[in-house]
Amino acid sequence: MMILGAVLALGACGEAKKPEAPKPETPRTLPAGEYELTTEVTKLVSADQSTPATKLKQGDKATKRGCVDDKGVPDMALFVEAGDKCTVMDSFTRAGRLSIQYECQRAGRGKIYPNLDGNTTADGFKAMVNAASSFPGDGDYQLRMDIVGKRVGNCPAAGAANG
Repeated sequence: MMILGAVLALGACGEAKKPEAPKPETPRTLPAGEYELTTEVTKLVSADQSTPATKLKQGDKATKRGCVDDKGVPDMALFVEAGDKCTVMDSFTRAGRLSIQYECQRAGRGKIYPNLDGNTTADGFKAMVNAASSFPGDGDYQLRMDIVGKRVGNCPAAGAANG
């Protein structure tokens, strides 16, 4: 029995462990630059039993580009519906976390509250936007959109279109 144990121990000594490739470091903030986002609306439900007052539909997928500034702040147009006038209420983008709360006004409708929550990755970020509307009439809804953003280069020069 002792001989078998010694043979097994010697056999294990001959196996060399392959060194693991270094993992890319996750940045503490979003690096400045241009990002390409892929989005998917994964939830869209009426909050008042009426037709949701949004152009988005559950299952919609889109790709768009936008910039992150030198302070690590992403262009809000990346995360809110086109045409909404929004203000950043709170923002946290550090230590690998990304959290932004908006208050938006939709013309002729009322307020919408999109909240972005996610994590930075070695080459971008993964996040979700949860939004709820508060309209004085019909059309209130709750929405969830999954987002993957990848840094694709530097931002276009000032005055160039973001696309």
